[in-house]
Amino acid sequence: MTSPTLTLAQELIRRNSITPEDAGCQQYIAERLAKIGFANEHMPHKEVLNLWSRFGTSGPVLVFAGHTDVVPTGPAERWQHPPFAAEVHDGILYGRGAADMKGSVAAFIVAVENFLKKHPNPKGSIALLLTSDEEGPAVEGTVRVVEALQARNEVIDYCIVGEPTCEKTVGDTIKNGRRGSLSGTLVVQGIQGHIAYPHLADNPVHRLAPALTELAATEWDQGNEFFPPTSWQVSNIRGGTGATNVIPGTVEVLFNFRFSTASTEEGLKARVHEILDRHGLKYQLQWELSGEPYLTGSGALVDALREVIRGTCGMTPELSTSGGTSDGRFIAKHCPEVVEFGPLNATIHKIDEHVPVNDLEILCKVYEMVLEKLVA
Repeated sequence: MTSPTLTLAQELIRRNSITPEDAGCQQYIAERLAKIGFANEHMPHKEVLNLWSRFGTSGPVLVFAGHTDVVPTGPAERWQHPPFAAEVHDGILYGRGAADMKGSVAAFIVAVENFLKKHPNPKGSIALLLTSDEEGPAVEGTVRVVEALQARNEVIDYCIVGEPTCEKTVGDTIKNGRRGSLSGTLVVQGIQGHIAYPHLADNPVHRLAPALTELAATEWDQGNEFFPPTSWQVSNIRGGTGATNVIPGTVEVLFNFRFSTASTEEGLKARVHEILDRHGLKYQLQWELSGEPYLTGSGALVDALREVIRGTCGMTPELSTSGGTSDGRFIAKHCPEVVEFGPLNATIHKIDEHVPVNDLEILCKVYEMVLEKLVA
């Protein structure tokens, strides 16, 4: 069993590119794209490698975006097939990154090659945006490339991110948006003291408890057609010295909002502070926004992708905004139409990550046909 898409996916998987390493993936891709007329621009930031590669100078501009880094393998001895061997067994390609997302990157490239053989002078432009920082902090990767494009007024009209989106069969789900992520580190002050003399201390855990109950019970919004209601969740609570006879002087709470377009960063912050202040707490609160929500509604890209999937896969894909964050959040600030479409997500980040070889062929065909509809 072999094909250009499978062969390229295997070549990329065999490169041990645990984030933020790239292990030569982008250089290999750049050399391959240069042979078919792409202009390559390497944009490294600190230890992170980024690649912007473009064919053509006119619009519209369709971008395929993805990442060459992968998460650690976990115990390699627990894998049925070595994580960087890229072995095929019973029609299944095994390896770290097979689904997330070297398989999609391979499908992008082969789709572009096939398309340009048929349309050597397309009406629009095609570009690839790749980073080695998607699985890591994501601060020196895609966001830096987008900033550079914005600074020189380089337009992106459409973007397909190759993240694994499908649930049961390839073609069943397109991600047309993602929730935002807003985290807080809350430290509530009290007075440390001896458990036997509570009148000489002030227990911050006790003071925090009513406010915590209210925060957990608050309805932040009701969501909308594409997003579930905003969720507020505590991820960790730390307090005390470890001794059973000491009232703690502080308690620290880590929490996170996954929020929809029905709420804003500023509005959520204001409501949290109002609750804490009303409960009379002495506190410090540090905020970190790791991603704003975005949504791509009906338009040329969504319509073209859904039509192609119906014709290729025989189903109408569901539009979904579920899951965590992706680099689509950075691209959406510069591009009006951003979607994610890729293989099954059932094994991503797991031991024995894998993807059916036939699914890679389907992805490649879908990507090529979307190019036919939007830039031919």
